[in-house]
Amino acid sequence: MTTNDFNRTITDLDHVRIFNLLRRQAADGAVSAQAETLSEVIDAAEVVRPQEIGGDIVTMYSKLRVADPAGGDERSISLVYPPDANAAQGLISVLSPLGTALLGLRVGEVASWRGVDGKETALQVRAIEFQPEASGDYTA
Repeated sequence: MTTNDFNRTITDLDHVRIFNLLRRQAADGAVSAQAETLSEVIDAAEVVRPQEIGGDIVTMYSKLRVADPAGGDERSISLVYPPDANAAQGLISVLSPLGTALLGLRVGEVASWRGVDGKETALQVRAIEFQPEASGDYTA
């Protein structure tokens, strides 16, 4: 994965849950390079209370529209935890390269990552269709 040049913002609840997810993986001996990248992302992010997060920021369980930054069709995806992931249904795990790249970005910013094939890929966040915090759900 490549790092984005953006200051990411995440909620303290997302930070704690992702930290615990990564800690459980480490205890199970399942630490991957992707898990290490996600750990770096959450450690470097600005952490705010759920009530303070902007409605234009990708948080866990956000549904967003993304598209190739050079143009192309938009598609809707949701950022979820690994047990809820189903790429065919657009449910993208935060532990995937794409999920890690999206976490904490604002509408208009571009997520970039290196796929398993080594190819550099990018998607622009075009809109947030649903964000739990913006709808008043601070525990999602």
